[in-house]
Amino acid sequence: MSAAPSRPPTAYLATRGGAGWRDLYRLDPAATTTVGRSMDCRVTLADERASRRHAEVFVPTSGEGAGRWHVRDLDSRNGTAVNGETVPPDVPRALEEGDELTVGESCLIFTHDPAAPLPEEDDGLEGETRGGTLPAAAGGTAEAPKILARRRDTRLSGRSPEGPAAGDRRAATLYRLALALGSAHDAAAAGEAALDVLLDRTSADIGAVLLLVGDESDAAGAEDPDAHRRAVRTARRLSLVAHRARTDGPYRLVSESLSRAVLAGGEAVLAEDLDDDDRLAGRDSLGQLRAESLICAPLRPVPDGTDGADGTDKADDRIAGLVHLYSSDPDNPLDSGDLDFTLAVADQLALALANLRDRDDLAHDREELTKRTESLAAGLSKAERVNATLRRSLLDGDGPGGGEMIGASGPTEALREDVRRIAPTDATVLIRGESGVGKELVARALHRHSRRSSGPLVTMNCAALSESLLESELFGHEKGAFTGATAKTVGKFEAADGGTLFLDEVGEMSPAIQAKFLRALEGHAFERVGGREPIRCDVRVVAATNRDLEAAVEKGAFREDLYFRLHVVTLQVEPLRNRPEDVPLLAEHFLKVSSARAGRSIEGFSDEAAELLTEYRWPGNVRELKNAVERAVALCRGDEIEPEDLRLTAFNPPAAPGRGDAPDDAGPARRAGYRSVSLEVLEREHVLATLKHTGWNKSRAASILGIERSTLDRKLKKYGVERPGADA
Repeated sequence: MSAAPSRPPTAYLATRGGAGWRDLYRLDPAATTTVGRSMDCRVTLADERASRRHAEVFVPTSGEGAGRWHVRDLDSRNGTAVNGETVPPDVPRALEEGDELTVGESCLIFTHDPAAPLPEEDDGLEGETRGGTLPAAAGGTAEAPKILARRRDTRLSGRSPEGPAAGDRRAATLYRLALALGSAHDAAAAGEAALDVLLDRTSADIGAVLLLVGDESDAAGAEDPDAHRRAVRTARRLSLVAHRARTDGPYRLVSESLSRAVLAGGEAVLAEDLDDDDRLAGRDSLGQLRAESLICAPLRPVPDGTDGADGTDKADDRIAGLVHLYSSDPDNPLDSGDLDFTLAVADQLALALANLRDRDDLAHDREELTKRTESLAAGLSKAERVNATLRRSLLDGDGPGGGEMIGASGPTEALREDVRRIAPTDATVLIRGESGVGKELVARALHRHSRRSSGPLVTMNCAALSESLLESELFGHEKGAFTGATAKTVGKFEAADGGTLFLDEVGEMSPAIQAKFLRALEGHAFERVGGREPIRCDVRVVAATNRDLEAAVEKGAFREDLYFRLHVVTLQVEPLRNRPEDVPLLAEHFLKVSSARAGRSIEGFSDEAAELLTEYRWPGNVRELKNAVERAVALCRGDEIEPEDLRLTAFNPPAAPGRGDAPDDAGPARRAGYRSVSLEVLEREHVLATLKHTGWNKSRAASILGIERSTLDRKLKKYGVERPGADA
């Protein structure tokens, strides 16, 4: 296996400037340096005869020329030459020290030592060709400012290939700056400290620090292939955070084209001859400043000292902002020493700003964590109080509510007493009553008062599932027992082990499930669906139904043996119409809960509304009362619930035999049996009967009829009926 090619020495492309170099471009062996008119190029030329992407300089990693610098023409319009010899398109040409590259009408010199003397000029290449290479500030015409130097690292850092600056008094200034930046409390203070030093130690008249605002991910990096596109977008998001000037003149934004160039390339720029640039003076604000020279330096994170793949220091190339310096004195322009010092200050400022951001992020995170901790503590404290209140309401029998079973009527008090006596035992309980009377609340009270209160209370509605699903829910199933059984599932019996299993609508079980349920209820082992392992559970069963189980047994729809097994202890929950004394207490309770949930402040019920609640027969029982109050809270316009807010249903059937008397307000058609009359006549009789019952209180009558009061008025007008005695 052949050895990897050795790393080539550092190289540069340079242009002449009098007796020395004017523009110096460092070549990165790990990257390809493009040359052309486009702002995307690493070396940008203001040369109309140069193509947008004219040529590239690179180091091959394999092949015959591996490890040596080469130049390749990118099929340019006017060709590329080395020492006057044309380079064929797409054919690499090796470069040697002092080779002269002709790109369009521009000349670049390849060198490894920028301190070496310039090669002698050929008389045939004097004038514009030799001295006229101008890197474009805006990617446009030759009128752009002259870029005097580009530099990635300051010589004061020791990382610059040109070596450290010896004996520079500015080193002590940088030390003092570091102390000042360390005590800065925000970005503005840090920027002002940096500008104070820059205006003190350079020939600049005006200085500014600008930071990028918005999404930082848009900030361009030096090796970003989309750097120019990103730079165009980010240059327009620079925000001024600090400004210093030797005079009282206002700060004006630097040329956007130069800002884009620095954001795209990641290098500081020293430019001159700004007064003569008519295009920039009209488009930006440099002409109004009468600036002779300027420095634009990027704020980049400082390398962390670790080596990257190419042997250079690794660093995040994302740029946070720019430092701008202007000099309007033609006798004292900014020079390369000022560029070095500005880069050093910019590096320190970038690090200080990064530390400030980290500090602010940590402070914000700590504040958020404190808020969440306090909120969690408050939530836990509230949860503990609510839990204690619920336990007291469920376990204590003091007061008219007696826990969740709210009410002070005789049937409710008797039921509460039965619960107290039965709960400590493990007897199976069957709770009977109409739909909506609160059978599950009774089951919960039984569990809370029992010795199993520390165990689980598992509830299931047997009417909500098909036969196959009901068996799986009750007893669980093994993986693969049926289609869709992708994992073993524990059934309700197992989940309730050590606690209470409440089965609502137990009368809806199919005969096949009843048999398996009976065996489990009697303490026998059962198996999961698709399993063979016998499972035993210690469970107390509380069942509930609104069906007539006796009739179901007679028809064969319900197993007789299961009926007697469930019928150990029976609790009857009376319908709400048989305990009207509980209606006001329940209504007040539901009003408090619904008002708090809706964020409303409602004092209570008006006398008319309270009377309507008491007189209504509540066919839907407690569930209907709860929903009616919740609806009234949503519709209420004042501080009290009015009759029109209740909007009770017109469905008001008579009581079942043995469960209460027929309603007093039953219409004449109900009392008299069938009559051969039209619906219109029947409606008129019922409306008038309801008005008579309510003493011609139209709001109450409309609520009972389930219509709006305006609808009731229209019907009365249609009937030609007025309130008796209205004409008196």
